[in-house]
Amino acid sequence: MPDSIASDPDDLVTPLSAEQRARLGSGRDFWSTEPIGDIPSIVLSDGPHGLRYQDPGKGGDALGIGPSIPATCFPPAVGLAQSWDPELAFRVGAAIGREARAAGVHIVLGPGINIKRDPRCGRNFEYYSEDPRLTAALATGWVRGLQGEGVGASLKHFAANNTEHERMTSSSDIDPRPLREIYLHAFGHIVREAAPWTVMCSYNKINGVYAAQNHWLLTEVLRAEWGFDGVVVSDWGAVDDRVAAVAAGLDLAMPGADEAGDRRVAAAVGDGSLDPAVLEASARRIAALAVRATGGADPETTWDADEHHALARAAAAQCAVLLKNDNEILPLTAGGHIAVVGEFATEPRYQGGGSSHVAATRVDIALDEIRAHAGAATVTYARGFDTGSDSAAAILRDDAVEAAGRADLAVLFLGLAAAQESEGFDRDTIELPADQVELLHAVRAVQPRVVVVLAHGGVLRLAPIVEAADAILDAALLGQAAGGAIADLLFGVTAPSGRLTETVPVRLADVPAYDNFPGEQGHVRYGEGIFVGYRWYDRRELEVSFPFGHGLTYTTFDYADPRAVADSEGVSVTVRVTNTGARNGREVVQVYTGLESSSVSRPPRELAGFASVELDPGAAQDVTVRIPRREFARWNEPAGRWVVEGGAYTVQIGGSSRDLPVRTTVRIDGDTVQVPLTRESSFAEVMANPVAGAELGATLQPLIGAQGSSAGADLGVDMARMIGSIPIGRIALNLGGLMTAEELDDLLRRANS
Repeated sequence: MPDSIASDPDDLVTPLSAEQRARLGSGRDFWSTEPIGDIPSIVLSDGPHGLRYQDPGKGGDALGIGPSIPATCFPPAVGLAQSWDPELAFRVGAAIGREARAAGVHIVLGPGINIKRDPRCGRNFEYYSEDPRLTAALATGWVRGLQGEGVGASLKHFAANNTEHERMTSSSDIDPRPLREIYLHAFGHIVREAAPWTVMCSYNKINGVYAAQNHWLLTEVLRAEWGFDGVVVSDWGAVDDRVAAVAAGLDLAMPGADEAGDRRVAAAVGDGSLDPAVLEASARRIAALAVRATGGADPETTWDADEHHALARAAAAQCAVLLKNDNEILPLTAGGHIAVVGEFATEPRYQGGGSSHVAATRVDIALDEIRAHAGAATVTYARGFDTGSDSAAAILRDDAVEAAGRADLAVLFLGLAAAQESEGFDRDTIELPADQVELLHAVRAVQPRVVVVLAHGGVLRLAPIVEAADAILDAALLGQAAGGAIADLLFGVTAPSGRLTETVPVRLADVPAYDNFPGEQGHVRYGEGIFVGYRWYDRRELEVSFPFGHGLTYTTFDYADPRAVADSEGVSVTVRVTNTGARNGREVVQVYTGLESSSVSRPPRELAGFASVELDPGAAQDVTVRIPRREFARWNEPAGRWVVEGGAYTVQIGGSSRDLPVRTTVRIDGDTVQVPLTRESSFAEVMANPVAGAELGATLQPLIGAQGSSAGADLGVDMARMIGSIPIGRIALNLGGLMTAEELDDLLRRANS
């Protein structure tokens, strides 16, 4: 393509007919777009934690039946997020970008950033956290890393896609405030800060309207409010009405080819039911993306599989969370007799099933890696259980108990098999399989020193594990190098520093969405509102097994001298962190804020920002976390905008949402909010207005007379509070006859101006 043409994609669209512009908006096949005129085709492929690019010579499909080329399987989002490290996410994104570029892929379909509303969601392993700010920070790093390699991201699934049950038809019914503060927050942040090339709309409806056909979502919010100028692509098969989707702001309906849909779009332009300017704008966005993506392509790109595996191993080690370590049983020493028990020690579970499944370049086996680290120690292995069959369960358990009883220590690898959690269905429970719990307790009966390593994509109820294990290492899903990373952590080659991104409840019935998941009769009611994850547990002071942000390491840290300084752009929080242990370690410093005197419902504390610091024994360092002013804003529904409420905010700092040893306060000036008054405004709202309140007060005074504040006392009521919620129109026109309709409307007009 000549540079003169490529430099102005708009010129490529101008000569195209409505039919050609419509064809640009649907795929050529499952993974590529239609080339029209001088506008080139681009290739899209799965890959939130590693490239899943199916061999084009052997066909492509949505379920991964066709073979994928080998690629590095990095920790999936459930694991990567536990690093609490945007820079690590950047490095992983960049590595995936290099592999995609070498394969000729222009757009990688990720990251998935949906909030983990309920631990049973089958696709939670693809998502980062229950918290939107943590999600935003990590995914921003990933997108910047990927796109820095000249490969576009596809931010997904937009929006409120939090269940697999009836995912293509159900309606996520959400009030405006939780929709804005919880479920859209990370999308808006990443669009503003990382400018993803594409955004993928989800399958579901939002308050009754399909995401793919939701003009408010795709045009009013995404483009007008957030300034997104890229391409909106559908999830594969998400478009129900192609014309309505184009009108709403959808650009690319995948997969293709949708010839019937193309004809309907062109016909709608012809008969005037679809504004031709809307289709033209969509075609220009697709053309700009195609030119940008192909212009940066480089078929000579190469990457080093060993180097990427080493990155995967380092990442995995940083992502594992040490939940418990009684009597400092970890790290292990090279010597003695170690019994390794559990199927996952030899057949690792390191990624989730479905569209993100990667054909790994290689896979580390935990048992082999443990033996490599063990030195002179004797390492024996017993399978313990079989996730594929229970026909020999008793024999396997007995063998494991015998092996554990002869050892100095037992390391049990427990978790969920691929068939027990995957894209496409939600879990019914958060229990560890019963045979594994029975195995653990049987081993504990003969072995006083027990370490448990967990592999799973969704939260598990850990109460039965906590009571039977001395140490618990939560390995989530850590990618192809999980086995090596786990051995590194167990033997102290590296120290654990991961932190939980989800609360671990004591029981399933405690979770926020327990009564509203996965939905029924085509609707999912988000009845918990803004109280998702730790916000819910803290608000209700519920006991949890492990709180959001929790994680131990092989040293200890002390916090002191907290300071918070506000300016017009936000708040800077500084704290002194000291390594008080005997080993080097990394601490994730978490800052939570709250406003007790708020006029709206809030949790006691919310994550406002975080940073990490690595310190040698005895070393101390001041750590500063910058919190932008917009992070203090809440969605004001009457005003229809974000509003910072003024007041003295509590700032708490520490190692988890429930381990916050130091605190301070900071006063923040609030935004001025004037909600337009109408006849439906309450009496209290009108009285608070300086113009209307003064005039109404003068009008009411003769009626109240000498009774003053005691008005209504004879009836046993507080008259002021009783009438405060009555619409002013009914008081002025119907109940009190205080003024005419014209006089009231004039008063409201003057008050609003």
